[in-house]
Amino acid sequence: MKADPKVQRRLLDLQAIDTALTQLAHRRRTLPERAELEALARELSALEDDRVRAQVAVDDLDRDIARLEKDIDQVRARKSKDETRLAAGTGPARELEALQHELVSLNRRQGDLEDAELELMEQRETAQSVLDGVEQRLAETREKREAAERRRDEALAGIAKEEEFKRGARQPLAADLPADLITLYDKVRENSGGLGAALLTGGRCGGCRLELSGADRARIAKAEADEVVRCEECRRIMVRTNESGL
Repeated sequence: MKADPKVQRRLLDLQAIDTALTQLAHRRRTLPERAELEALARELSALEDDRVRAQVAVDDLDRDIARLEKDIDQVRARKSKDETRLAAGTGPARELEALQHELVSLNRRQGDLEDAELELMEQRETAQSVLDGVEQRLAETREKREAAERRRDEALAGIAKEEEFKRGARQPLAADLPADLITLYDKVRENSGGLGAALLTGGRCGGCRLELSGADRARIAKAEADEVVRCEECRRIMVRTNESGL
């Protein structure tokens, strides 16, 4: 393939733009905010599980306390009824004596229930503290996520702006180069990790960084200036200059 040496050197300008676009794409894929958001998502999921467990613990204690309060109210109602009957002093002595014994038993029962309720209320206070702590961590982690999302979006917007600028510069440059040269360049770039053309400097390919053999040097030295030469090792297009070491 033939191409004017100046045209071949312009191929390096195209390669520089394509390399920049590749780097921008890599930056988009590897934004630190992406990894941070993934970690925060896992943290939020774990905290949400903790919140559910803490809420269940509080709800269970509330239900147990409510049941005890109902039992205490029933005991108080029974006591009030017995105390009213006892205060009236009517009825057989045996029945009044039984009421007195029942009141003693009810007082003991009320005390036991109130002690149990107090213990549950202390447990609930601890459980509520745990729940409040989890909810606080959830709120803080959500704020971190929102901040990371803003940073990610800003970074993506910056990358998109740079890409737009680079593509705007690439289009007229590629359109001004020979179609067959662009076709070859694009094919080589696709098969060579994004690098289709490189400088030949000091007898070394700028693509694979390998030094040319004596036979390759002689072959390229004999080639016409407008001949498009390629590296025998990496098959990339090598652009020759006065510093090619030939």
